[in-house]
Amino acid sequence: MQEAMRIRHQRLKLLALIAIFALPVISAWVMVQWRVGIPEQRTAHGELAPDVPTLVQWPLAEYRLAEEEGDWLLAFDCSVACAEEADRWWRLHRALGREAPRVTRLRIGGEIDPLPGEVATEWLDIPDWQAPGRVWVIDPGGQVVLSYGREVGQREVMDDLSHLLRMNPDRRSLPERIGD
Repeated sequence: MQEAMRIRHQRLKLLALIAIFALPVISAWVMVQWRVGIPEQRTAHGELAPDVPTLVQWPLAEYRLAEEEGDWLLAFDCSVACAEEADRWWRLHRALGREAPRVTRLRIGGEIDPLPGEVATEWLDIPDWQAPGRVWVIDPGGQVVLSYGREVGQREVMDDLSHLLRMNPDRRSLPERIGD
């Protein structure tokens, strides 16, 4: 009798252990299949801009980007209140902390000298997708990831840019893979 109780107790332990590992998988499957419990909140503050061409297609005067390939760009139109806009994005760049070297600021327009870490250029031709004070986050491949209007707060751009940098590790710092 006691042997049967011990075997039953061992089986219950095994079933409990299986349930501990199976329940999260089953609940995740239910969430995905029936869309239950998945948050619908918006995480990006900027807007996607599929109609904006890649950076190499922008009608810009000559400019030289950072020496290192693979930087993200924070491009901004500086045709209105340029000194304030340049300072605003310089402060955001500094607030990125240790991630700041991965980002280059591209100022388009304005009559002031470039601030540290900034590349300045001019529009050769004003494209129809451009607006005064517009800000774009551009990935290392030159694709526009997010676009912001002039009224955007620095905090929103900072949140989005920090998230993008965190989700896309710097390839330059990854160890080389052997055998590729």
